[in-house]
Amino acid sequence: MELLHYHNGQLLADNVAISELANQYGTPLYVYSANHITQQFRAYQDSLKDKQHLICYSVKTNSNLSVLNLLAKLGAGFDIVSQGELERVLKAGGDPKKIVFSGVAKSIVEIKRALEVGIKCFNVESESELYRINQIAQQLGKIAAISLRINPDVDAKTHPYISTGLRENKFGISYQLALDVYRKAACLSHIKIAGIDCHIGSQLTELSPFLDATDRILALVDKLKAENIHLEHIDLGGGLGVCYDNETPPSASLLTAELMAKLTNYADLEIIFEPGRSIIANAGILITKVEYTKHQDGNHFAIVDAGMNDLIRPALYKAWMRVLPVKEPTSSDKKECYNVVGPICESSDVLAYQRELSVAQDDLLVICSAGAYGFSMASNYNSHPRPAEIMIEGGNRHKLIRKRETFDDLWRGELVL
Repeated sequence: MELLHYHNGQLLADNVAISELANQYGTPLYVYSANHITQQFRAYQDSLKDKQHLICYSVKTNSNLSVLNLLAKLGAGFDIVSQGELERVLKAGGDPKKIVFSGVAKSIVEIKRALEVGIKCFNVESESELYRINQIAQQLGKIAAISLRINPDVDAKTHPYISTGLRENKFGISYQLALDVYRKAACLSHIKIAGIDCHIGSQLTELSPFLDATDRILALVDKLKAENIHLEHIDLGGGLGVCYDNETPPSASLLTAELMAKLTNYADLEIIFEPGRSIIANAGILITKVEYTKHQDGNHFAIVDAGMNDLIRPALYKAWMRVLPVKEPTSSDKKECYNVVGPICESSDVLAYQRELSVAQDDLLVICSAGAYGFSMASNYNSHPRPAEIMIEGGNRHKLIRKRETFDDLWRGELVL
């Protein structure tokens, strides 16, 4: 993980000592690097500099206002899936004309709000949603720009919970029905057909699923053109994987180069991507403190103050995330094979299984690659306040970007009978 390195026996994030951050802000603590986020975003931008494009960051990945504000300043658009995410983007200074609205269950209220602020496009996921958008746009006296999210029935070769492009998944409109739904959309009075969209899954580590999906989408673009339905953009989604352990996913530049080669005959189409994990995952870490070690029946446990309420990926997906001690290991350290477990009253509350570590009570550990689907999926389960978040802005400067929740925050809005 490029963000982290040891210096004088201590683990640093960029140029800041992890122990310093833990002492100042407490633990558990999420830490992000503005430099890393910027580099990852610009990798997409630079690879598409000769093509009309829009990089729409996937807000669900990490929706902190400072993260969104940083990306907005870099020129990002945003891929949203709820009104809450819409309001976050607007609060962070995002341009509504650079927002695409995905998601399978857009409500009447959400559609109205999106039309009122003037988003770029709805990624429509069902025929019934299409009719609802048309009806609401008519009531508001507006024209709604839409693309259909097409399910190309391509195997993303990823975890089944984060696969979205197979016919049995809930997302998108069946490839076999797509042409007919486009014909119906073309007849609606308050709908403007702007584009076509697909997104086949997350944590993709091979190019072939992207390329297969693109071939199927371009075949549909050609059929639409033959019926005089002309598009303004093609949205190829996101899902590019990152290295958590020893994965070797393609770079953003290789992905875009391969896809652009397929798009040489579609120069008039704007290209939209919806990356999330590949921008933020390895820009973030979770710092946690060892409360106790326990050794019994041949098992070794490092019991830490962060749990599945703070980081659910290992429990939900069996995700493997690297664990590093803040004190640099030496050859003389006695090591054991530890399960790193949290405080939550669930047997699934395990952040890492069978890791060779030398740890003691009050030591600090870092869970790597925690920027994506970390805090954004955190909860108050077992009535634990959610962690603080900080941003390293460059050099050794760092800033609090979300206060640690208090106990009063736990029951805010609740009423006693």
